[in-house]
Amino acid sequence: MIKRKALLPALLLLATTSQAQLKADDVHSFTLKNGMKFLVIEDFSIPNANMYLFYRVGSRNEYQGITGLSHFFEHMMFNGAKKYGPKMFDRTMEYNGGANNAYTREDVTVYTDWFPASATEVMFDLESDRIASLSIDPKMVESERGVVLSERSTGLENSPWRLLMESMQGQAFQEHPYHWPVIGYEDDMKNWKQSDLERYFRTYYAPNNCVVVMAGAIKTDDIRKLAEKYLEPIPAQPEPPAVHIKEPPQTGERRIVVQKDVATPYVGIAYKAPEAKHDDYYALTLLSDILSSGKSSRLYASLIDNQQLATSIFTNYSESFDPTLFGFYGITAKNVSAQQLEEAIYAEIEKIKKDGVTDRELQKVKNQRFIDFYNQIETINGKSNNIGTYEVFFGDYRKMFEAPAKFNQVTLADIQRVANTYFKKSTRTVGVLQTKTDD
Repeated sequence: MIKRKALLPALLLLATTSQAQLKADDVHSFTLKNGMKFLVIEDFSIPNANMYLFYRVGSRNEYQGITGLSHFFEHMMFNGAKKYGPKMFDRTMEYNGGANNAYTREDVTVYTDWFPASATEVMFDLESDRIASLSIDPKMVESERGVVLSERSTGLENSPWRLLMESMQGQAFQEHPYHWPVIGYEDDMKNWKQSDLERYFRTYYAPNNCVVVMAGAIKTDDIRKLAEKYLEPIPAQPEPPAVHIKEPPQTGERRIVVQKDVATPYVGIAYKAPEAKHDDYYALTLLSDILSSGKSSRLYASLIDNQQLATSIFTNYSESFDPTLFGFYGITAKNVSAQQLEEAIYAEIEKIKKDGVTDRELQKVKNQRFIDFYNQIETINGKSNNIGTYEVFFGDYRKMFEAPAKFNQVTLADIQRVANTYFKKSTRTVGVLQTKTDD
């Protein structure tokens, strides 16, 4: 108890210091005539900078017949354009001391560039080239199609978790496009048409469908001039079609069993849960931390340390545009059945629904959230990633600066309420992955 009280003043000091270093007014915003929005944070702590491009496109924007296109374009964006041909994007960036990465989710595709601030104009030249003039050459398409098909088959073969989670996702969502995996369906991937690719790129890689976040040793006025020179000439496109499909209410438990050669069974339990903009996002995020963040968390202490029913246990709940899943996932210990682990997870859920959690548990995860948050925004990469995430998923980057207060306002009653609201048998999907046995 003494240690917890001692931590709070230190935490408040950390918050005060970090907030003094970065405020909402420190984020400079402008929008080009073609609709591309820029958020810029000047930070001269190191002579480096970054550029994060958040495109509002993911598997959520696909439909059966073209599933996997969002992830495919994550690959294609590095395969050459008009000025910088095949392999030249990476080579030019590396020559200028930079590095890059990218990822695709259900809702977004994000490209990340890191570089010495002195190379900023080169980065604008590289990005403008592939946005305006990406090569969708049929030979390159076929080559990259083979790469992503191999990635799909290898991933399903080597990752039991991927196989189980994709199977559960397909059961949990039966009408909404969260139903299919981000990587896509094999038959769709084999049959994308050139016209599909060209239309998809033109629609979703339009400048008006992108938010660019930059942080580092840069001046906003300089960034605006570079943006107007390199990116503003790229024409805007009509707004992408809205995703209007809503998942119908789930009215009963769904179950699926998947077979694969594994040492012990894998168990997944996923409940329907709200999107990032929902008021309950903060309470559910803290509840996820209480359940599985660290060795003193509820699930780890009970199911691994005390009962020795599992060798791995975790929860997952992350930002999304539409209602999503709050998942519980575990690997059974030797000689423990999937049913035993599943029932033990339910027992821990029921304890929280009936008795709530302790003030100490809640304060601990709040403290850790605050510390992680302020540590992240100490770095230029953390600034860009967090600001872009809040702009895209929460609708306004300013909400990032409200997040610490939002987490702090969560009460013990809120934790108990969201557990009772969302962890219902009628809205859960249960998946078990186990070794094939003779029927």
